[in-house]
Amino acid sequence: MTFESNPVPLRNAIAARAQRLLLRPSEEWVRIADEPMTEGNIYRQWVIPLAAIPPVCSLLGSLLFGGVHPGLLPAIGGAAVHYVLALVGIFVAAMVIDVLARRFGGARQDVQALKVAAFSQTAIWLAGLFNLIPALSLLTLLGLYSLYLLYTGLPICMRAPKDSALPYTAAVVVATIVIYVVMAALLRLIGMGPLLA
Repeated sequence: MTFESNPVPLRNAIAARAQRLLLRPSEEWVRIADEPMTEGNIYRQWVIPLAAIPPVCSLLGSLLFGGVHPGLLPAIGGAAVHYVLALVGIFVAAMVIDVLARRFGGARQDVQALKVAAFSQTAIWLAGLFNLIPALSLLTLLGLYSLYLLYTGLPICMRAPKDSALPYTAAVVVATIVIYVVMAALLRLIGMGPLLA
């Protein structure tokens, strides 16, 4: 992604890309696949700002509208843990996508895998805006559109045959869920369970 360091053009570039990705995913995935990026660019210019939306909106929504939480510091701690897990989760999902690529006729390439992991989460992150108003939090289910983004992005970025897109998507989702469950269990074991509630 070729963004300037100025935050206004960066916000505009993020908004424009998110809109194209949500409305015309196949076309945008072709652009994303061909665009030179580094892991650092993807994290700094996409993952770090967008992954903050759900935890920040959840925190603000619970504080502004009187949600149930044990106090300000635990609520902030919980939001921070969710944010860090989101950042780590993208890395884990990218590894899964890369490792499974050859099994589904694709080509292993770590940056392309990170592109798929990061950009396919766009709908989930944007749906996190609904957490600002707890009464609208059910609308976060619109984030399930990210599964479609994953489905359309895998064959384009990972050069997998289109007929393998569905099983490739399913395998990535299942493997990622298993890893998340293991990560959550480990966090509970080390005493961070209350922060995840």
